[in-house]
Amino acid sequence: MHIALIGFMCSGKSTVGRALAALLGLPFVDIDRVVEKRVGPLVPYFQQQGEEAFRQQEHEVLIELLQGPTSVIATGGGTPCLFDNLERMKQAGTVVWLDVPLDALMPRIERSGGDRPLLFGLKGDALRARVEELLAPREPVYAQADIIVQAAAPPQVVAERIAKALLLPQSR
Repeated sequence: MHIALIGFMCSGKSTVGRALAALLGLPFVDIDRVVEKRVGPLVPYFQQQGEEAFRQQEHEVLIELLQGPTSVIATGGGTPCLFDNLERMKQAGTVVWLDVPLDALMPRIERSGGDRPLLFGLKGDALRARVEELLAPREPVYAQADIIVQAAAPPQVVAERIAKALLLPQSR
């Protein structure tokens, strides 16, 4: 059964995912990196082809990964919100939301989120406003995860929290 990590941009899905995969002895796959191998750098692709084309690529990669060997999968921030992606992830394993409060998330985004297609070129108040705009409709979707982990802690701590939660009986 797969472990799919969901959450907003810069919530730590890739970093925590690598640490979790190592803890569990599973392969780690980052959907964005797989899409990037297919279409090239994401920002130019996004700008030239549009969000819809990117989301279709993301959806196709997710389906392929869920049909493959058990792994820890880092999804894109919008992945669970589109198509039937969340339902597919839940059917194929456990969905974990890396929940990072906005005040902890913003410094991460300011530091390393400037290359994200949906945030490209934004700074200061405009950046925060865009993050809030994107986050509002996504949080109710993220909240449908099987496991919700507070993820403002260091990645190894978050990975250990998830590993511990996975060992406990889940009530879906």
